[in-house]
Amino acid sequence: MRVGFIGVGAMGSRMASRLLAAHHDVLVYDRTRERARPLQQGGAKLAATAKELAAGVDIVFSSVTNDAALEQVMFEPDGVLAGARAGATIVDMSTVSPRTSRRLHEAARSKGVSMLDAPVSGSTVQAEQGQLVIFVGGEEDVYQRCQPILAVLGSKTFYLGPSGAGATMKLCVNTLLGLGVQALAEAIALGVKAGLARERFLQVLAETAVVSPSQKAKIENARKDQYPAAFPLRLMFKDFGLIVETALELSVPMPATAAAVQVAAAEHVRQSAAHTDEDFSVVVRVMERLAGVA
Repeated sequence: MRVGFIGVGAMGSRMASRLLAAHHDVLVYDRTRERARPLQQGGAKLAATAKELAAGVDIVFSSVTNDAALEQVMFEPDGVLAGARAGATIVDMSTVSPRTSRRLHEAARSKGVSMLDAPVSGSTVQAEQGQLVIFVGGEEDVYQRCQPILAVLGSKTFYLGPSGAGATMKLCVNTLLGLGVQALAEAIALGVKAGLARERFLQVLAETAVVSPSQKAKIENARKDQYPAAFPLRLMFKDFGLIVETALELSVPMPATAAAVQVAAAEHVRQSAAHTDEDFSVVVRVMERLAGVA
């Protein structure tokens, strides 16, 4: 199959590599052209614009940072919708607003192009191994048609409903992700401030049934006081914004999320000023500092 992939950062590059390994003819585009060079060396072809990419493939995957980036590569004069042929399919794997997904779906449909929102759960390791969990919204027949190629990227794929459903599911999952680490950070701050020996405390905490597998990895970050960006705080902060925006639209109260947003906002300001890029689990350090124990 002729496949296009737009956005080849940490996640996109690994997904595009899997498509190459599955012997698809892959064309890639990234606004930062140098990111695409390793994929070109691996056999991918490079497109000069998103429009050029869309004109030469049957299916366009995208994995970009935010709503603004998605709108740019899809809607601008040199974007996907300007080049995509009738009968093509767009599969957007970005974490964006459900409203943006629905807008893209309608615009694509008006041009005879199918569109799925298909954000993923998992980090770079899962992307590299094809072990992502994929949440899909859009027409079910389009989903069924795309299942074989989605299976190259993920170990589990779930159809959630019409356009925007996949994006909504991802925001719900990331609510749990963000709140889970905020809860972990508060528990660690409490235990250390109360005088528990930090190393032993973290070791025992990791062995309890209430700590999830994803939280256990973050405990290791806390133990070393090193937070390499598996999932950067700037992206978690962006996702918190989408979550809160969607909750306001639907009049859903989310008081715990609101508190976590404030902690993430403070750390986002600090990292922006320091030009650093740490994992979202760095809120453990933030809460320890607020408690006066770090």
